[in-house]
Amino acid sequence: MRGDLIRVLSTAEEKANELKLDGYEPDVILLGKEAYDFVREQANEEFGGEEEVFELSGLKVRVVEELGKDAVVIDSKTLGMGPGGAKRFKVVL
Repeated sequence: MRGDLIRVLSTAEEKANELKLDGYEPDVILLGKEAYDFVREQANEEFGGEEEVFELSGLKVRVVEELGKDAVVIDSKTLGMGPGGAKRFKVVL
């Protein structure tokens, strides 16, 4: 449904903005396999076709199977250098 895709995009943008307010530069969204499949299905339903999703709200998409139904917006340049730099959220409710 269109509402699900809008919810995911809005949440990704919200988390990216939170990171920006904390001084980070978010550039990647990590999606669990189930979350990626859900987003791809929603995007293909909305726009037609059977395309892969490479970018979401201006963030590069990477699939990390272990995240399952969740997604994490990250600043790839600072992740792991201390606390912060990432915001997690649930994609598939």
